[in-house]
Amino acid sequence: MSLNLVQAWKGARARLEAAGLTGPVIDARLLVEAAAEATRVDIVTDPYRELTPQQEATLEDYLSRRERREPVSHILGRKGFWKIMLNVTPDVLTPRPDTETVVEYSLREFPEHAPWRILDLGVGSGAILLALLAERPAARGLGIDVSEEALAVARDNAAALGLAGRAAFLRGDWTAGLAPDEFDLVVSNPPYIADHVIPTLEPEVKDHEPHLALSGGADGLDHYRILAPEILRVLKPGGRFSVEIGFDQKDAVEALFREAGAVFVTTIKDLADRDRVVAGEKKALETTA
Repeated sequence: MSLNLVQAWKGARARLEAAGLTGPVIDARLLVEAAAEATRVDIVTDPYRELTPQQEATLEDYLSRRERREPVSHILGRKGFWKIMLNVTPDVLTPRPDTETVVEYSLREFPEHAPWRILDLGVGSGAILLALLAERPAARGLGIDVSEEALAVARDNAAALGLAGRAAFLRGDWTAGLAPDEFDLVVSNPPYIADHVIPTLEPEVKDHEPHLALSGGADGLDHYRILAPEILRVLKPGGRFSVEIGFDQKDAVEALFREAGAVFVTTIKDLADRDRVVAGEKKALETTA
């Protein structure tokens, strides 16, 4: 006897709960929707619609993979971020709601029709840069990453979102080769997890996310030591920056940017009330009357 949508969803939820996974209700719904080619509305309005044998087999595969702690984003190959949908592979970090704090703050300071130039350092899937470009049609952006595989994902996402004409992607070592005073806004979600912490992370992260995008050195701050002066170098006078941080890195990262010459340095909390983004400006040129 074939499963219907409501049976599939309840059964999936029970399996994921039994596996001890966090967020089993949402994960179950997403996997059932994808396997059954259904929507959330379908599950509510047409709960007794039967799955085909192929759809049941697909759902079984999805659930088995999730029970082995493979992230839903890798199983489905996509993840929503801000107001856009992104392709995701094991070569990039899965975009997280915490990182939307970078986007929210940047947009707050970003005039709607300003033709700003944006630099995204460690662009990964393109999440931050593409979310900003989708909201600011006059802006253009450059995304840099050391991983050619990540850049391929970002380019595909830019094309799928119709943003390829305003986004360029280059392989590079942070800001190496970039001219000074070039960008109005620099954003980054650099690797910031201390190396000794990585083995303690959830399997979804330590076993499936690229370690290159996680490792921040012995204390998690290695990349900020490079980035703080370099971000200030490539920003135009009066330009702004916003970078994601770990929950306990506020004081250290703020100090690094102040030492590099940044002004108006502040930290923004995420929706869970955790320190999440350090932001500030490059000092504007002084004008004489």
